[in-house]
Order: sequence, then C-alpha cells, then structure tokens
Amino acid sequence: MKIKTSYGLSWLSLAVIVVAGLALWRVVPPTGLSVHAWHSAVIFVATIIAIVANVLPIGAIGIISITLFALTYAAGDKSAEGAIVTALSELNSSLIWLIVVAFMIARGFIKTGLGRRLALMLIRLLGKRTLGLAYGLAFADLLLAPAMPSNTARCGGVIYPIADSLARSFDSHPDNASRSKIGTFLIVCIGNVNDITSALFMTAYTGNLLAVKLAADAGVSISWFEWFLAAVVPCAVSLVIVPPCVYFLVRPEIKKTPDAPKFAAAELEKMGPLGRSEWLMVVTVLLLLILWIFGSTLGVDPTTGSFVGLSFLLLTGVLTWEDIKSEKGAWDTLVWFAALLMMANKLKDLGFTTWFGNVVGSNIGHLMSGTHWVWVLLLLNAAYMYTHYFFASGNAQIAALYAVFLAVGIELGIPALPMAFMLAFTSSLYCSLTQYTHARGPILFGAGYVPTNVWWRTGFIISIINQAIFMAVGLAWWRILGLF
Repeated sequence: MKIKTSYGLSWLSLAVIVVAGLALWRVVPPTGLSVHAWHSAVIFVATIIAIVANVLPIGAIGIISITLFALTYAAGDKSAEGAIVTALSELNSSLIWLIVVAFMIARGFIKTGLGRRLALMLIRLLGKRTLGLAYGLAFADLLLAPAMPSNTARCGGVIYPIADSLARSFDSHPDNASRSKIGTFLIVCIGNVNDITSALFMTAYTGNLLAVKLAADAGVSISWFEWFLAAVVPCAVSLVIVPPCVYFLVRPEIKKTPDAPKFAAAELEKMGPLGRSEWLMVVTVLLLLILWIFGSTLGVDPTTGSFVGLSFLLLTGVLTWEDIKSEKGAWDTLVWFAALLMMANKLKDLGFTTWFGNVVGSNIGHLMSGTHWVWVLLLLNAAYMYTHYFFASGNAQIAALYAVFLAVGIELGIPALPMAFMLAFTSSLYCSLTQYTHARGPILFGAGYVPTNVWWRTGFIISIINQAIFMAVGLAWWRILGLF
C-alpha cells in the first residue's frame, strides 16, 4: 500500500497528525492558559511534526499552516480580515527579508565560482597532508560563512563537490571499502566544521537569525558584532580542535596527500585569473560586512544593508533578475519561515511560552534547588542539544524550543545573555548529530561515503567536545566580556 502520493504527500502521516490535532483541539486548556493560546499551540506543534515527518515540502506545509491559522481564528481575532492579517503578519518581517535577500546574494558565490576558487586556493596552500586538506576546506567554509546564510548551500553546494573530487582523485569512492582511504574523513569533517562556522556569524545560518528574533522577543537584544564577539573565541578553539578529533575518530588510511596541491593548482588554472564578477563579489562581501558591523553607527539597518548588497549585484550584472526568480530556496524560506515565526510570536503574545517555561522551570528548579546556575545551564543545554535527535530540521527545533528553553533558563536564574548565546550556538552545533537532522545531511550522507554508525558515533562525540569547549572556554570568555 502506497503511503506517499506521486506529488509527495505522505497521507498516512498527515492523517495521524490531523486526528491527533483534532483530539487535542477539543481538550480543555490547562490551568493558566486561554483557549486561543491552546489552539495556537496545537497548530504550531502539528506544523512542527508535519515538517519532521516530511508530510509535504516545507514551503507547502507553511502555506497550509497559515491557512489553518486564519480559518480557525486561532489567535482570537474577531473578524476574518483580522485573522488573515494575523496569519500573514510576519511576511513583512525585516528578519525574514534579511534571510531571503542573503540567500540571493549567496547565489553569487556559486554563480561566479568565487567560493570554489577560495577553497582550491586554500587546498593548494595547506593540502600536503590529509589533515591539511581538512583545514583548507574548513578555512574556505569560514571565509564564505559571513555572507552565506544557507549553510546547506555553503557546505553542500560549494565545499562538498570539491571534497568529493579530492576523494576520487585519491581513488577513494563512495559505496565501497575505498571510501575509508580519505573520502569518509573529508565528508564527516566538512559537516562538523560547517556547524562551527555556522555558529561564528549571525548571518552564517538562517537559524541564527530566528534565534536572535526570539531572543529579542524575550528582551535579549543581540547585534551582529555582539554575536561575533561572543562566538569568536570558543568557535576558534573548536575549529582548531575538531578536525584532529574527527581524524582520530575516523582514521583515514591515506595520511599524506602530496598530489592535492597539484590537483588544486590544475583546477585553478582551468578557472583562469580572477574575473570581473568575482572581484565584484569580493567588493559586495566587504560592503555587506561594513554595513552589518557598523550599521548602527551609519544609520543602516541590517536588512537594508542586505538589500544594498543585492542591488549592487543586480546593477553590476553579477546576478540577473532571472537568477533572483530561480532562487527557490529563498522563496521557500519566505513562506515557511513566516509561518513558523508568526506562530512562535503569537504563542508568546498569548502567554503560552511564559506558561510552559514556568511549568518546566518550577519542576527543574525544585529538582536542582541550590545548584549553581552553570550546572543548570549545562543540563538545559544538553537537553536542548539531544532533543535534536527528534527533529529533521534545525530551524524547526529553534522555532519550537528556543524561546521555551530561554524562558526556563532565565526563570531558573541563569543570566540572560549566556543563556541566549549558548542555546543559539548549540542550534548550529547540533546539526551533525545524525544524517537527517539538517538539510545538508541528505547531500553528504547520500553521497555514500559515510556509514550510518560512523556518522552517529562521530556526531555524538564531537557534540560532547563542542559542549565542553563552549561551557568552559565560552563562559570564561563571556565573563571577560562582562556578559554576566
């Protein structure tokens, strides 16, 4: 019996979600919650489960959720017009448009070949040993990260093809024993490194921007530069430590790669000298960084800054309007992000987030009475990290749980900024736990280089290492910065 239609609808999962949702809709709300808060929560949770279960493409789920939210008057609006205005309220969010425009700008890295050139240049410089190759790819990811908010596009679209070509050049192929020569190591490493580069810059991952918005809703304001300053030291330590740890855990058979620089040099020769479009892309990145870092001084909002960058690329012909129209990931994000952000905001406005945080916080507070807040932070962060095993989307978990865990932490006496930052950084660092917990997973895992047991074992151990670094080095650094 088919449980998925030809157009991608998983009808059995949908049926289960609908039946469960209707049953919960009729339940009397718990004490302290209004009917509207309860109904909004039911639709929100159903949406998250539909995303995790892959009932339909995520954009389609977003459209359906917006529709249901308006039809059911879930937020308590008094008129049909008010209900649809509420349901569509986040489509004009500056945060969402920052993400959408940044997606479009990121297309320039791929179209111009600048991202590939950077990676090849670093491989030529560092690639005489297998570990050096990993660092070369890591630094390429790092250089691209500030202006590429899609870590899937960055890792899967730019870094992975180069890693795949390198592996094959050493006769290491997917789906057979030769992958252990070097291919498995490279693929596992670029995924775990991508988590770190995503945590380093606010604009390196769409989830970071969602976390910043949810933190602002809770009264914790974070700028681009404040994010970078908080992340730079623990992320730098992780970037140095993680590749050797992956090297030790995966143990590639090939230790030295003297031919890798030759491979990179040959590929660079094919590309020729840096072209006009690549130079313009470099100028765009520098312009964006100036506007994002010094925007408050210059009187330019971050979203406006992203529009300046995109306008520059359009005026110079680096990107065309056809490129913009065909950037499906950006338009897809516009829809589903608007749906999740709208519901998350309504849950806060209707009191659900505060109520849930108080319930969980009081129970944990009773359990850990008298415990120093650092240990509470360690417990909450670990719970947030490993809850990701039950999610197939990093953004879905952020939308569902970030505000709740933040509220619980603050309720239990954890200083607001360390709590907000730790959860935000963990929202990047959990992406390599399994092959299904992030959108780039199917790209890297689907290549066939990494056995499931290797992925899970390495992802879990690296997650512990990253948590140790951020809890020790991160907190010490934040103490120096005066964040608590």
